[in-house]
Amino acid sequence: MGVNTIQTFIVSCNGYAWYKNGVVPEQPGLKYDFLKEMVRLGHKEGIKVMGYLCIGSNVRWGLENPDYSYGIPADRHIPFTQKYLSYLDTLIRDAVAITGIDGFMIDWFYQPNRSSNNGKWLDSEKIRYEELMKKPFPGEENLSELEYNEYSRKAIEACWNVIHTAAKETNPNCIIWLTCFDITHPHIVNSKMFQEIDWLMNEEGDINKIDSIKSMVGKNTRLITCLASWNKKDAKTVVADAVKTGVGLYGFVKPDSTSLLPPIAQFLSQPIDSFTGDNRNIATLARVYNNLPLDYVKNEE
Repeated sequence: MGVNTIQTFIVSCNGYAWYKNGVVPEQPGLKYDFLKEMVRLGHKEGIKVMGYLCIGSNVRWGLENPDYSYGIPADRHIPFTQKYLSYLDTLIRDAVAITGIDGFMIDWFYQPNRSSNNGKWLDSEKIRYEELMKKPFPGEENLSELEYNEYSRKAIEACWNVIHTAAKETNPNCIIWLTCFDITHPHIVNSKMFQEIDWLMNEEGDINKIDSIKSMVGKNTRLITCLASWNKKDAKTVVADAVKTGVGLYGFVKPDSTSLLPPIAQFLSQPIDSFTGDNRNIATLARVYNNLPLDYVKNEE
């Protein structure tokens, strides 16, 4: 495939770890020390191995701390309270130190969905509001949009500070990678995180949004765009725009019974336009990662 980076899991959304002997319980039935083995294999091939942390959702943690979770583990359900930040701090230091990963992706880094609680705030999050805003929580009906946005930015920044400090104190070279379904969201745009993040990815796949935030990121921040079937972007257009503007490229596919890759030669032996969906994205990335022109077709001998 020609990739220089692979992303797998530290702790997935169910709240269990993909490595052994850490502070977080391992995946039930985990046979191998999966993440450490991925690091060994990846580094052997000269590939960076990145982990993954879903910041906004963790089923196990939510079930164990019901007063700190909105109870919708299939969605964003965790407010960024001090208790949760302490958990993240311990987890990140542990995972970076034990597994040897080059860095990790953070995802769902947004405010929780409170609909399961009829829009009412948990007492634990009301306390967090008071800690960050230095004033009592005004009540859901009296909370203005301006106040909510200010609180949200403060909550995300405080969480970011914990993530950044834990990672960099454990390994100064640890790469922190933020993936966003909306990089212009008012809770994160033009934030301290944008200045300090190592890699910033736009999941929507369009270059225009990346252009709109280029002036807001740090001088060493690597901008990345994404190919995935859900964002419905034309692979050839995205790749051409990214290569022209120096933006990195990443792709992912939802795992199912058909998502194991066949030999890459199959993607290179037919024109890109003969594929659809994720296969079209894979065929496009296989060419650009191997420094081949997009119209390249391997001739069978």
